[in-house]
Amino acid sequence: MSVTVSNIAARLERLPAGRAMWTRVVLLSLGGFFEFYDMFMSAYVGPGLVKAGILTPTTPGLFGTEGLAGFVAAFFAGLFVGTALFGFVADRFGRRLIFTVSLLWYTAAATVMAFQTTAFGLDLWRFIAGIGIGVELVTIDTYIAELVPRHVRGRAFAFNQVVTFSAIPVVALLAWLLVPNKPFGLDGWRWVVLAGSAGALIVWFIRLAVPESPRWLAQHGRFAEADRIVRRFEAEAEAEPEPPPPAPLPDETPRGSFAEIWRGPYLQRTFMLIVFNLVQTVGFYGFSNWVPTFLISQGIETTRSLGYTFLIAIAAPFGPLLAAAFTDRIERKWAIVGAALCVAVFGLAFGQMRAAVPLILFGALITLANNIMSFSFHAYQAELYPTRIRALAVGFVYSFSRLSTVFSAFVIAFVLRNAGVSGVFTLIAGAMGVVALAIGLLGPKVKDLSLEEISR
Repeated sequence: MSVTVSNIAARLERLPAGRAMWTRVVLLSLGGFFEFYDMFMSAYVGPGLVKAGILTPTTPGLFGTEGLAGFVAAFFAGLFVGTALFGFVADRFGRRLIFTVSLLWYTAAATVMAFQTTAFGLDLWRFIAGIGIGVELVTIDTYIAELVPRHVRGRAFAFNQVVTFSAIPVVALLAWLLVPNKPFGLDGWRWVVLAGSAGALIVWFIRLAVPESPRWLAQHGRFAEADRIVRRFEAEAEAEPEPPPPAPLPDETPRGSFAEIWRGPYLQRTFMLIVFNLVQTVGFYGFSNWVPTFLISQGIETTRSLGYTFLIAIAAPFGPLLAAAFTDRIERKWAIVGAALCVAVFGLAFGQMRAAVPLILFGALITLANNIMSFSFHAYQAELYPTRIRALAVGFVYSFSRLSTVFSAFVIAFVLRNAGVSGVFTLIAGAMGVVALAIGLLGPKVKDLSLEEISR
C-alpha cells in the first residue's frame, strides 16, 4: 500500500488507546506542567513582590506599570507575541523541534527574571519568558491532537490538563512555604521562580522519547519518516484490540496559508474563537491570577491568604480528571458552555463571601469549572483546522486571549480598587455569558469525527 497523507491519518485513527499512546501524552504533558507552573505563578509570587517593594498591589492610573497588573500584563503580552507572531513556526519546522526550543527559551528567561530588582527588569524578562511559553502551549495542543485517535481525543486533552494543572497546587504550596521567608538570604519569591525554571530542564530529556507528528511529516512530503513512526506505533499496539479501519479520507493539499482561515467553513470558526478568546480570559485569569489579592482585599492577611489559595489550588487537576469520564460522550461545545456558566454563578457567590470555609469552597468550584472549560477549548481549537494550518490558526485565535489578558489585568485592578471583589466577579459573570453565547450559537460539532472529517 502506498504511503499518503490519508493513509497515515487512517492508520493513526485505527490505533488503540493503549499504554504506548498514553505514555506519549504524559511526556508532552510534562512539558506543559512547567509552562503552567510559570503561567499561574503570578498570583502566588505577587504578595512577595509587593512585600519586597518591587511592585505595588494597585496603581493610581489605569495602565500603571509599577503594579502587579503590569507584571501580569507583561507576561501575557509575551504570550500574545509568541502565539500571534510565532505560532506558525511549528507548522514550518515541526512540532518536536519547536517543543524543545521554546522550552529552553522559557527556562533561560525565567532564570534571569528571578534575579531582577526593579519593576522594569522584572516585566521585561517576564515578557521574554512569555514568548517562549506562548509558542510552547500552541505546539503541545497541536501535537496531542495529531497523535491520538478520535475516540479518545477529549480524554487525551483532559489527561494532559490533569498533569499540567497539577502545577498549580505545586506552585501554590511552594509560595505558601517560601514567599513569606528568605531562605539563605534570598527572597522567597525568587526561589519559587527558580524552582520552575530548573524543573523545566528535565523536559529537555523528555523530547528524546517523543517522535515528530506523523501527520506533519506526511503533510510535508516526508512519507518514509512518517511511515517509520506509524509502524513503530503499530508494533507497540500489536497486542491491543483493533477497531474496524476508518473510511478512506481524501488527502489534504500540501500547503496552507493564513488567508485560508478567513474562507469557507473556517471563517465562522475563526470569528467564533476570536470572540471566545477575547472574553474567556476575563473569567479564567481574572480569577487565577488574582486569588491571593482578592483575599487580601477582603481583609485576610498575606500568609493566611496564601494558605487559603493553596487549598483552592488543590482542586485544579480534579476538574479535567472528573470530566475525563464524560468528555468524549458529549459535544465539546456544550462542555465549554456549561463550564462557563458555572464560573459565572460560582464567581458571583465567591464575591459575597467573607468566611474561610465558603471562600475556599466557592474558590475550588470556580477552579474546577475553569479547568474543565480550559481543557475542553484547548482540544476544540486544535480540532477545528486542518493539519497544514493547525498551529498557525490555533496560535492566531489563541493570541487574542493573551492580548485580552494584557488589558483585562489593568481593568481588573481598576475595578477591584473602585468596586471591590464583588464588582470584579460581576465583570467575570458577564464575560462568561458572552462565552456561552459565542460557542453555543456558532460552534460546530466534533464528536466522533476524525481531524480530517472536521476540517472538511
